[in-house]
Amino acid sequence: MILTIIISVLTIVALITCIIKFPSFKIRKRSFASFWIVALVGAILLILTLRIGINEIFELSKKETVNPVEILILFISVTIISIILDEVGFFSYLAAKTAKYCKNSQLKLFIALYLLVSVLTIFTSNDIIILTFSPFICMLAKRTKINPIPYLIAEFVAANTWSMMLMIGNPTNIFLSLTFDISFFEYFKVMLLPTLVGGTISFGILLFLFSRDLKKPIELIEVEETKMNRKLMFIGLGHLVLCLILFAISNFINIDMWKISLLLSITLLIIAFIMEKKAALKAIKRAPWNLVPFILSMFIIVLSLDKYGVMERIGDLLNTLGESSKLANIFVYGFFSIFADNLINNIPMSLAAIKILPASSLHSIYAVIIGSNLGACLTPIGALAGIMWMNILKKEDVKLSFKDFALYGLAIVPITGIATLLMLAIVI
Repeated sequence: MILTIIISVLTIVALITCIIKFPSFKIRKRSFASFWIVALVGAILLILTLRIGINEIFELSKKETVNPVEILILFISVTIISIILDEVGFFSYLAAKTAKYCKNSQLKLFIALYLLVSVLTIFTSNDIIILTFSPFICMLAKRTKINPIPYLIAEFVAANTWSMMLMIGNPTNIFLSLTFDISFFEYFKVMLLPTLVGGTISFGILLFLFSRDLKKPIELIEVEETKMNRKLMFIGLGHLVLCLILFAISNFINIDMWKISLLLSITLLIIAFIMEKKAALKAIKRAPWNLVPFILSMFIIVLSLDKYGVMERIGDLLNTLGESSKLANIFVYGFFSIFADNLINNIPMSLAAIKILPASSLHSIYAVIIGSNLGACLTPIGALAGIMWMNILKKEDVKLSFKDFALYGLAIVPITGIATLLMLAIVI
């Protein structure tokens, strides 16, 4: 047990260190993200030291409600649909149209971009929206000589707040809801009002924080619209809409969501290869394949800790802290999730939470889902999107330190978290 804890803790420490100091490295001009390699080394060490055997991993995996491979297929296939829409110029087109509409008002631009990011995040994926819109915002700020920070922070907060509304908005939503057999429609019914409250509160705080910047006028915005493959765009949108509809009725038609998303992503890729091969190839290249070794490795680490009762003890502690009432339980699990996000990242946190959460306590499960989304806004460690986002800002020569990000996070996350969790307590 002691050796398992030591290896797991060292892996987490190394993971945090690499995320902050060495997020990527190069071998022969090819760049590699460090986070998944660290996790993979930790998992291999646990196997080599006989803390857990390969046969045990397969046996324990069979006992899981949802296989982690199926969850990965679901997330990656939905992401591929979103990436194809990005590659044909859909998101850039919307962003350019929005910027043109706002003319010389920073406040209009701020509100319009926040709303656009929020709506797109709900129906696609927070990671894709963040990685797509950040370069656009940086380019826009340079052309109009405005401060990009208010727009970048607003984009990041919007993407990680409104991602709570639908199951597909964040991989953590998918892991937790499918593991505890929560259907797409049931998830939406519970999370609709908490997301609306969280989104509204966070937007109000953002307006307060950046009100001085947003009063300044800007030069007339002239943004060139990206050329679009309209036929492929409409086909991609059709696939996305059909995917959402089938997800909503998946329980009634008795088809697993991962099978639906896999089939639709494959058909869209085939069509894209025929109509615009470059977009299809880029979609395959941009898909988050590094999540596969990362999630499977973290899954092995969690299984090892669970084997020796570590996860059970953490669960007992949380249940003791929140045993006085439903509201106390929601706040304990919600803020545990936010804190753990920024200790080990939200995806490993969600995998660990699967072993900690009581299956019968739906309010605890939803509280962790809320925390896994909002926690990403506290520090760049909270989510992989935050790590990639900070790298984008560095490349674009935008100065935003870890400390500055955390200060904005401290102003936004606690109040938004309290309001969102309170609404959860009301609706569930």
